[in-house]
Amino acid sequence: MATQIAKGGLEGVVVAETTLSRVDGERGRLVVRGHDVESLAKTTAFEGVFGLLLEGALPTPARQREISSALGAGRQEAFELLGGIGDALSAPSGMDALRASLAHLRPGDGDLTEHARIAGATHVFAAAWSRTHRGQAPIAPDPSQGHAADYLRTVTGTAPDPACSAALDAYLVTVAEHGMNASTFTARVVASTQSDRVSAVVAAIGALKGPLHGGAPGPVLDMLDAIGEPERAEAWLTEELEAGRRIMGLGHRVYRVRDPRGAVLETAIERLERRGVRSHYLRLARSVEQAAIGALAKRHPNRRLETNVEFYTAVVLDAVGLEREMFTPTFAVARVAGWLAHAEEQFAAGRIIRPSQHYVGPMPEAAA
Repeated sequence: MATQIAKGGLEGVVVAETTLSRVDGERGRLVVRGHDVESLAKTTAFEGVFGLLLEGALPTPARQREISSALGAGRQEAFELLGGIGDALSAPSGMDALRASLAHLRPGDGDLTEHARIAGATHVFAAAWSRTHRGQAPIAPDPSQGHAADYLRTVTGTAPDPACSAALDAYLVTVAEHGMNASTFTARVVASTQSDRVSAVVAAIGALKGPLHGGAPGPVLDMLDAIGEPERAEAWLTEELEAGRRIMGLGHRVYRVRDPRGAVLETAIERLERRGVRSHYLRLARSVEQAAIGALAKRHPNRRLETNVEFYTAVVLDAVGLEREMFTPTFAVARVAGWLAHAEEQFAAGRIIRPSQHYVGPMPEAAA
C-alpha cells in the first residue's frame, strides 16, 4: 500500500476527537463546549470557562464560587513557592520564567485542586516575573478577587479600574481554548505518554514561546508605532509588502474570514472607551486594519486575509495597562485552561501519540 504523507505542519490531519472546541475557519466561528465564544465573552467570567472546559458544562453559581475559591487558593500557594524556585524569575523573558518556575510544581491527581494550582501558579509566576523584571517586589495575590482583576493588580501594583478588569476577563475567556494549535498539541503529546499535567503544561509553554505561535501581539504595537498616523497606513503597508515583509496581526492558519476572537476584543475596547478608558491605538488600529486588508486584497486577490486575534489583543492588553513584554505570558494565563482540559481528554483516551515519518535520506550502498 502506498505511503500517505501528510502536508508540512500536519495541516488537515486529524489527531484526536474532542468535545472541547470547534474552529470553523470558513465561517469565522469558534465553538467552545457548545457555546459560541462571542456569547461566552459577554456572559461568563474566566472562572466559568475554566469550569466549562474542565467539567463539561458551565458551572452553577455555587460551583463557580468553588472554582473561584480553588483558583484563589492556587494563587496563594504559588506565591508561597516564590522563595523556593531559585533564579527562575531572573530569566530574560516571561516565558522562560514561566517554563522554569512551573517545573517546580508537584504533580497531583488531576482534580480541581491540581487544575487550579497549575492555573494559579501560571498567573502568579507571570505577574511575579513582571514585577521582578522591573526591579519591584512581587505582590501577594488576593484570593477574594476574580482571576483577571487579581492578575492586573499583581502586575501593575494598583487596584485596577473595573472596566479594565472586565476587558482582561473577556480576553482570558476568548483565548482560553482554540482547537489543536501547536501548544495544545504539545500538551496532548506529553499527556499521551501518561506523564503528568505539570509536564504537559511546561511543554506547552515551550511551544507557546515560539514567535510563530504566541509572540505576535507585541510586534503589532511595534507596527502601529512605526505607522504613527492613520494617514500613513496605506503607504507604510505598501512599502512593507513590496519589501516582502510580513504584516503582523493579519492572516491565520485556519480562519479564511475574520477571526471571531478579534471581533470580541474590538468590542471589549469599545466598552473600555465608553467607560472612559482611552486607547490611543484604537483609531489607528482600525485604519491600519482596513488599509492592510485592501492592500493584501490587491496583491492576493484569490486569498482573503483578515485580522487575527493578535491584532486587537495588542490594543486590549495595552489599554488595560500591560507592557508588551507581558503579552505572551498573559496568553498563557488564559490558555492553561485549554491545555489542562486537552490533557485530561488525552489521559482518558489512554493511547500514546506516535506518528510515523517518511525517510528521504541516503541509504547504505549495497555490498559488492
